[in-house]
Order: sequence, then structure tokens, then C-alpha cells
Amino acid sequence: MFLHNTKMMYTVRVDDPDPAFAKLLLEQFGGPNGELAAAMRYFLQGWNEPHGPRRSMLLDIATEELSHLEMVAQMLSMLLKGSPSELVDQVEGTYLGELLDGKMPDSATVALNSGANVLGGGGPRLTDSQGAPFTAAYIDTLGSPATDLRSDIAAEARAKIVYERLIKLTDDSGAKDTLNFLMTREIAHQKMFEAALSAIEDNFPPGKLPGDEKLGHAYVADSGTFGESGSNGGGTREGFEHAESNSSWGFTLDQDPVQHASAQQVK
Repeated sequence: MFLHNTKMMYTVRVDDPDPAFAKLLLEQFGGPNGELAAAMRYFLQGWNEPHGPRRSMLLDIATEELSHLEMVAQMLSMLLKGSPSELVDQVEGTYLGELLDGKMPDSATVALNSGANVLGGGGPRLTDSQGAPFTAAYIDTLGSPATDLRSDIAAEARAKIVYERLIKLTDDSGAKDTLNFLMTREIAHQKMFEAALSAIEDNFPPGKLPGDEKLGHAYVADSGTFGESGSNGGGTREGFEHAESNSSWGFTLDQDPVQHASAQQVK
């Protein structure tokens, strides 16, 4: 059961209307890395999770994501409030005449060019910043905790970067403050998912089948022969040594992947 608490998790502030920035902010409303996608991802995982503590954490974070969705929606409404975008649907009056004559402020031009996704009814719609509608295809839950948690960590990292870019794209101090709160909570969620993943013993590789031990440690040399550098300065030596020196897996170099694959097929 859900109960709507009318007090938001954080006070949403926007200093001035900005329909252009509202269009960009839609990315976190109905986009693939937005709040609705995150909430649906974690709800699906939580409802299917038999492990009590992990289920509780997933559902807590999913519910928080819905509160973030409400905050983004409030920001969108405030960014559009009082802007010429509210007048786009009007067909009478002097504003239409000025519009047809090309005599209108820059903000009105931006509002018109941003499309019906922002301007429909003066409020937000479930699309990304390019107008693509929200889709369940954004939800990549697989039903394997170790796999899903890794995807969750990546999803929170992507959302954090999108918020970071949005902060850089506005001079509105109120919007920056709200966005910074949302961005920081993405960091907190990453930490929670990292902790949940660490609590799963033997979480790598995900699943139950171990795979072929030799193949699982082979570094396949697809960038040239060992010691040979590519046109961009990188080659097999650099790639292999990078993987080997930054892990404890104990990689072996496979310099003839075609012959190796053929041998495996014969076996």
C-alpha cells in the first residue's frame, strides 16, 4: 500500500521559468536513465526477491525514486510556469498575431521548438528530452541478484552523470540546488547496491554454471601480435598488461584466437 505524503523529500526551488531547460530535464522524467525507469526496475526486482533484507532495500529505494519523480515533475511545472509556453495553445488575442508575425521573445521560440512533449497542457509528459515516449524496454531486470545489482549500480552511475550535466547546463541557482540533491542521492544508492552485492558470497561470475576455466582466464589478442602497437598507440601488450596488473584473475595470453576456437570445436 502506498500513502502519499504531500511534504516532498526536499524543497524544490526554481528561480525563473526556462522552457528550454525544462525540455532537457525531461531526460530524468521519462528517459532511460530517469526516475521512473529506476523505480520500475527496483520494484520489479524487489517483488521477485526472496531474500528479506535485499527485498526491503530494493523496495525502499524504488519508493524513493518515485518521490524523486515527483520532484522532477514539480521542477518541470515550475520551469514552465509563467513562461510564454502557457500561451501556445491560445488561438485568439494579440499574442497569436505577434507569433505569426515572428515578433516574440526568445523564450517563446524555444518553447515552440521544444515540441508538444513539454508544452502539452503546460505540464510534463513521459518522454525523454528528444520526445521519445517512455517504454518498458528501459527496464533490464533479469531475475539474477548478482546480475541485477551490477546493472543497478551502472544505472545509478548513469543517472548521476546525467544530473551532473544538467547542473552544468543551467544558471538557475534554485534548479542547481534541487538537482544537486537528486544527484547526491544517486551516489547514495550506488553505495547501497555495492553493499548488497558484497553481501552475496561468490557473486562472480553471476549464475550457477562456472564455465570453462581455461577460457575464463584467456586474454584474446585481437589487437595485433604481442608487443605490436596499434595506430592509436595501443596494442596487445598494453591491453593484456593492463588487465593482468589490475586484477588477481591470472590472465593467459591467447595470440591465435582463431586456432584456439577451432581446437575447442574439435574437442
